[in-house]
Amino acid sequence: MKLKTHKMVAKRFKVTKKGKILKRYAGQDHFNTRDSGKITRKKRRDIKVSKSYDRTVKILVGTGAAK
Repeated sequence: MKLKTHKMVAKRFKVTKKGKILKRYAGQDHFNTRDSGKITRKKRRDIKVSKSYDRTVKILVGTGAAK
């Protein structure tokens, strides 16, 4: 039986063609003027999720094989 896509995970994570998992940098909503320029620039890009979450996120998004 196929697993349903976990919508919360699907909205927050993106799986690239090569299988990497990306997410948005946290803390972008407000109070950004107090951050240094380095942090502000860092928040503009997506960041890679650690390998320990790879299998779990892929299963919940629906791109990985559930065992």
